[in-house]
Amino acid sequence: AKQLSHRLSHISEKRDRNQRRASLSKDTYFMSHLLNPRIVLLKDGTDTSQGKGQLLSNISACSAVVDIVKTTLGPRGMDKLIQVGEKVTISNDGATVISLLDIVHPAAGTLVDIAKSQDEMVGDGTTSVVVLAGELLKNIKGFVEDGVHPQLIIKGFKKACQLCMEKIDEIAIKVDRKEDEKFRELLLRCGKTALNSKLIAKQKDFFAGMAVEAVLHLDSEISLDLGMVGIKKVPGGSTTDSFMVKGVAFKKTFSYAGFEQAPKAFKSPKICLLNVELELKSESSNAEIRIKDPKQYQSIVDAEWKIIYDKLEAIVASGAKIVLSKLPIGDLATQYFADREIFCAGRVEAKDLERVAKATGGVIQTSLGDLNDKVLGSCGSFEERQVGSERFNVFTGCPETKTTTIVLRGGAEQFIAETERSLHDALMIVKRTVEHSSVVGGGGAIEMEISKHLREYSETVDTKQQLIIKAFAQAFEVIPRQIADNAGFDSTDILNDLRTAHHQGKTWYGVDIDNEGVCDTMKSFVWEPAHNKRNSIAAACEAACMILSVDETIKNPKAGNIDDERRINPRG
Repeated sequence: AKQLSHRLSHISEKRDRNQRRASLSKDTYFMSHLLNPRIVLLKDGTDTSQGKGQLLSNISACSAVVDIVKTTLGPRGMDKLIQVGEKVTISNDGATVISLLDIVHPAAGTLVDIAKSQDEMVGDGTTSVVVLAGELLKNIKGFVEDGVHPQLIIKGFKKACQLCMEKIDEIAIKVDRKEDEKFRELLLRCGKTALNSKLIAKQKDFFAGMAVEAVLHLDSEISLDLGMVGIKKVPGGSTTDSFMVKGVAFKKTFSYAGFEQAPKAFKSPKICLLNVELELKSESSNAEIRIKDPKQYQSIVDAEWKIIYDKLEAIVASGAKIVLSKLPIGDLATQYFADREIFCAGRVEAKDLERVAKATGGVIQTSLGDLNDKVLGSCGSFEERQVGSERFNVFTGCPETKTTTIVLRGGAEQFIAETERSLHDALMIVKRTVEHSSVVGGGGAIEMEISKHLREYSETVDTKQQLIIKAFAQAFEVIPRQIADNAGFDSTDILNDLRTAHHQGKTWYGVDIDNEGVCDTMKSFVWEPAHNKRNSIAAACEAACMILSVDETIKNPKAGNIDDERRINPRG
């Protein structure tokens, strides 16, 4: 009985001790919860991902974009047909295709940005820059999976990019601009290379010559402003019916009956440029005039007619033979000018009016109080010319600023639109070549030479950077490989031949599209501006480094009401 009593008391003491410990732990937990409260930083429903997983996800998203556009690379690249609403676009221009895809992934959107940047800065190479950036990320994906810190990879990429720039400057071929024939030939070759992969590749000689003529006609001593090269589209006819005007040309605007009585050609005319409305305006529906005598109404009408006649007389007194206005020119003014052998056009597009102003030296007037020779423009000749079913107003012999207008012809609307995009690329390439005057071999030649140079350099590095630089070097091989694949060649054999050729010191060997092999692209006149490659490599490297430097992705949920919208975007 004593043992049983002792055991029961021991159990009771143990139970009391456990209860005290439990009570103490609850108090401790409660105190710790007060001292370390839970912090809610992001709104409910916010998607966050970080670490290695989200970095690999971003790389995969970029690879998906590259897979879409890589088949458009090279002279035998395929076209993409993209439908947005009722509008259909057929193109193999990287920037056009990638911008129409409406990409919503935040990391993949970086590739859209570099494609647009390449298009604005150089004009060509938009597909190359996207493919190269995607290959750089693909090649270092294994290093990320193995735990290599992204900053080490970024450091290696920046060093490799610097080596690429130095190598391009070292081997680029420069042409002296003073040698007119050689320089013109250089521009033609670069223009043809830019058009090789376009829908109008068969007419590359025709359009490359047109692009060179347009750029060389600009005033290069001031700046090569492609805004002074107007491109107009007229459906119908053959592609080779396109032509260039060394001056300003724009479509005939809406006109009234009296317009046909006006002369349509002038020699050395004075030109008046206006932002003034020359027509009688109907009264507003809620206008109210209180008069005591009906005769007073006639005086009001007479005053209105006097205002417009004063304007017309001021224009005639200035000696102008051509009147252009951004605002309407009514039937009264049209007939008035026609009776006095003056040509007029209203509702002229703002861009066309500005080009006329720059080319003729005229100043756009918003009032007619002080029309004099200082604000009037002039040109060598003016005529109205029939182009297909359209009529064009053509100004040539403009004294102030040299300008050109290219009129494109063609069958389908989509074809003319793609011709315009292709010609824009050729104009940009020719412009950059004029500015920098140095070229490199195309067809993957410069990429293979840079790859070889980086491989050799990596052998002299004894740190982890050796592997990073080798991965960077390997990425350049994607350009000749994809060119060969898109042409239906065996890319493995082509790359083996190119590696052998460059190892033997054949610097400008690239893919031979015509004979399914390799050739000296410099002798085959497949030339590209060195500036194109510099910009392309720098943009691809920058995009890859930007994606690698992101360690967390946060996606805010869609705003449920206006208060949420203001919280997410406080600036409205």
